[in-house]
This record gives sequence, C-alpha cells and structure tokens, in this order.
Amino acid sequence: MSGERAKVWVNGTLLDPDEAVVSVFDHGVLVGDGVFETVKAVDGEPFALTRHLARLSRSAAGLGLPAPDEAALAAGVRDALATAPDWPLARVRVTYTSGPGPLGSERGREGTTATIIVAEQTPFPETADVVVVPWARNERGALAGLKTTSYAENALALAYAKERGGGEAIFGNIAGNLCEGTGTNVFLVLDGELVTPTLEAGCLAGVTRALVLEWCGGVERDVPLSELYRAEEAFLASTTRNVQPIRKVDGTPLPAAPGPLTLKAMEVFAAHSAELTDP
Repeated sequence: MSGERAKVWVNGTLLDPDEAVVSVFDHGVLVGDGVFETVKAVDGEPFALTRHLARLSRSAAGLGLPAPDEAALAAGVRDALATAPDWPLARVRVTYTSGPGPLGSERGREGTTATIIVAEQTPFPETADVVVVPWARNERGALAGLKTTSYAENALALAYAKERGGGEAIFGNIAGNLCEGTGTNVFLVLDGELVTPTLEAGCLAGVTRALVLEWCGGVERDVPLSELYRAEEAFLASTTRNVQPIRKVDGTPLPAAPGPLTLKAMEVFAAHSAELTDP
C-alpha cells in the first residue's frame, strides 16, 4: 500500500488525515454508541452506495439515533474519493455516532458525529478458511441485525480464527443455528440447494447477501450450525469479498471450492456488478 492518503470528511469538512479528529468524549469512542457502513469503490466509483446509506439509516433508527442526512453523506463519499490516489480498489468507511456525551451510557445533547474515511483495499484471497467460534450471537438482542460500532466481539472472534489458521470467524446463534461471520454472510449448498440463514437468525442484512439472492436465487431458512460441516460447497458474501468460496471449515476441506453453484454465483455477481454501480 502506498503512503498516499485521501482526505477525511468530518461533519461536512474535508481535512488532511493528521488534522481529522473527533472528541475523546464522543460516545462512539466511549461506549460504542454508533453505526457504520463499509462501501467498496472500484476505480473511484462507490458500489451500491444507496443501499449502504439506507442500511446506515436503518441501523441508526435501531439505536434511536437521529436520521443521518443520506444526501450529505453520499456527497461526502464522492468528495473524499475524489481526493484519493488512483486506487483500483478502495474501502470507504462511513461512521455515524451519537456524538459527545457524559462518561456513562446517557447520551449528550451536542449533536451527532459523522466521518468518512477512504483507504486502499487489498483484494482477499481466492478462497477462505473459516473457523467456528465458541461464542453465540444473540438473535434476540437489542443490537441483532444492526451494523454498530460495538465491534469488540467481532475483533475477538476474528483473532480466535486467525490463531487457528482461519481468515474468517463464523458464529452460530443461541438457538444453535448458523448466523454469520464477523463481516460476512454465509451461503451453503445443501442437497443441491443454495441456502442462507434468515435475518431472524440474527445476521446482518448484508448488501451483497441481498444482491446474491436477487441475482442468483437461493432460499432463506434456519440452518443448524452442524450443517456447515456437511455442506457440499459454501461461500462468504460481503462488500469487500464479493462472493468468496469457503475452502475449509475448522481445518476440514469442503468437497469443492468453488463448487458449481458457487462458481455460478461468482460469475453472475461479477457480471451484474460490473454493469450496475448502484443497484
């Protein structure tokens, strides 16, 4: 990665990275009271920006935060990208918090904080090895299905997976069903059928997940976590990975990576996303 950096957008102002700061009293820092989105940009063009900002608004509503200004954020994304080097692939992080507050859980009254950061994105490997972690997602919790800045559980899980040779960690939920990865949705091929957990399983409503279902088909249903180990093929779906075949689960190879349905999903997703930058 080069040493060149894009400017950072903070509450409507573009700043040099060394000058871009938020208050140490910001509740996004103090208590993780915020939401975010990661948007892929290809050759300077953000992908599915409308869907990402709509999900940001849904996550904010789920936390009881004021609605973010989607139009201002969309303009901010493009303004920040315009200052970036000519990276073929970039990662745009949009963060929206409840703003400065007291040293506790009660929110302050100074207004929200919004930031946009652009960085170069290194492509992921062609396949992924995943590790199932011993902690369960609470599909009935207050944060279920929201993309919040409270990411310590994901950081812990990913470190657990990395220590065991994995590139992604997989969560089951309290009911014992498959849920999601730390930053991915999971698709399996079981008895020749493409399936993915329902949103009621506690997983995030991934933008790539939705596009795979729209463009490639598939069934949403509860999937016992044990089914992951007998899958004929499987893949991860996320903004930065697109469709990434799973090669191993807890060190055990799957029969195919990619298998025929995964390969079809990869090809269809690549073709449609090349034609539509904001599907």
